[in-house]
Amino acid sequence: MGHVSPEAAGRASRAQAVIAALNARGVTLGIAESLTGGILCDAFVSVPGTSAVLRGSVTAYAPDAKSRVLGVDSALLDEHGTVHPEVARQMARGACEIFEADYAVATTGVAGPGPSDGHPAGTVYLAAIGPRVTATRYLLLSGPRAAVRTAAVEAGLALLGEVLRD
Repeated sequence: MGHVSPEAAGRASRAQAVIAALNARGVTLGIAESLTGGILCDAFVSVPGTSAVLRGSVTAYAPDAKSRVLGVDSALLDEHGTVHPEVARQMARGACEIFEADYAVATTGVAGPGPSDGHPAGTVYLAAIGPRVTATRYLLLSGPRAAVRTAAVEAGLALLGEVLRD
């Protein structure tokens, strides 16, 4: 049996709590990712029972993919780039729509190592939406690329948990 780091165990515990909350409400989840590149979805699918609530996940890295697949407004992307709170909100809305999910969480930002689109490495925007609540979060994280992506996943799980409590 392999060793599980305390961080991975904590992430699995948070994901399990979100899954339990979704299950208790009889609702579903969609995920839209950019800088996290699928590791947010992986946090969920690592937990048994996820199939009861997870409808699907999209990793849309390029601006045109965010627009074509998730419905992010291309004028918004042209004006502000991909690292913007409204881009995160629209990504989450798009995940709800394409997966016919009740809730969604989205990540966008700059993992590093250097800046992108005028934003420093570690800039992250998250959005979580539900039937009555939309929440966004801005983070400026430090550390290497992997640490930024992992911290963004942790923050995405926490933000979705907050939206589920509202």
